[in-house]
Amino acid sequence: MAQTPNLADVHTPPADIGHLLERGQETLRRFSDTARLDAELLLAHILEQTRAWLSAHREVCPPTERVERYQDFIRRRAQGEPIAYLTGGREFWSLPLTVTPDVLVPRPETELAVERCLALCGTRPANVADLGTGSGAIALALAHERPTWQIVATDRSDAALQVAQRNAARLGLRGIRFARGDWLQALTSTGQPSLDLIVSNPPYVAAGDPHLIDLKYEPALALTPGASGMEALEAILRAAPPYLVPGGWLVLEHGHDQREKLAGALEAAGYARVRCHTDLAGQDRVTEAQWPDA
Repeated sequence: MAQTPNLADVHTPPADIGHLLERGQETLRRFSDTARLDAELLLAHILEQTRAWLSAHREVCPPTERVERYQDFIRRRAQGEPIAYLTGGREFWSLPLTVTPDVLVPRPETELAVERCLALCGTRPANVADLGTGSGAIALALAHERPTWQIVATDRSDAALQVAQRNAARLGLRGIRFARGDWLQALTSTGQPSLDLIVSNPPYVAAGDPHLIDLKYEPALALTPGASGMEALEAILRAAPPYLVPGGWLVLEHGHDQREKLAGALEAAGYARVRCHTDLAGQDRVTEAQWPDA
C-alpha cells in the first residue's frame, strides 16, 4: 500500500522575489487597500533595498531567514499593525523619521499644519511651540524649513520625547528644545518667551468612535482625549492666550466633523481670523486663529 508522503520531506524550491511579492499581496488584499505597496515596502525593508531594486531583481531568491522574517511581517500587517511600526520609520515632509509604538504614526494630512505655520509666520524669526510632539514630525519639519526659529516641542510621554529627540539628533536639526508635560504646562519650566505661534495635532477622536478598532496598535493617549473628542482642542485654545504675543497664531489639526464646534469655541474665547483649511482629500483638517492685538 502506498504511503502518504511526508510533506516535510518534499523539497520546496526557494521563493524568489516575484513570488514573495505576489503571495504577500494576495494575503494582504483582504486587509489593506494598498496591498501591493505594503508587500513591496516590507520586503524592501527586510532586504535593505529599494522598491525599484525589487522590480529589477524579481528572480533573486533571498536567504531563508529573510523570507521567514518577511512572512512574519506580512502576517502582522494582515492583523492591522502599521507599516511604520514594522519598518521602524515613516517619511514626513520628506524627512525620514524613526517611529515606534510609543508615538502616533505621522500622517500626510498633518503636513497641512506645517504648511499653514510656514505661511502665517513667513521667513522672519519666530518663537514656536509644538504641543504633543510625538515623533517630533511637526517641530522637525518647521526646524528644517526655518533654521532661525526657536522651537519648543512638548509631550506628556517620556518615551515619545525620546523618539523625537533621537529624530532631531539623527537629522542634525537644532533650535529645538524638548519639554515634558501636558500641553502648555510643559512651558512653565523652559523659560520660553512669548510665542508667535502655537501648533498642535492633539488627540481628537471620540472615545466611542468605531474607527479606533483599526488604530489599536497606536497609543490611545495620542488618539482620543475623552468622550467628545474635543477635550484636548478646547484645553489648548483656552490655555494658549497668555503664551501668545498680540497677533500670535494658534494652528490646530482636528477631525473632519469638528470644524464648527472648534470655530465656535475659538470665537467665544476671543480669537479672531478663524479659518479652516481642507486636506488633499477635501476634508476639514486644520483650523488657524489669531490672538488679537491689544
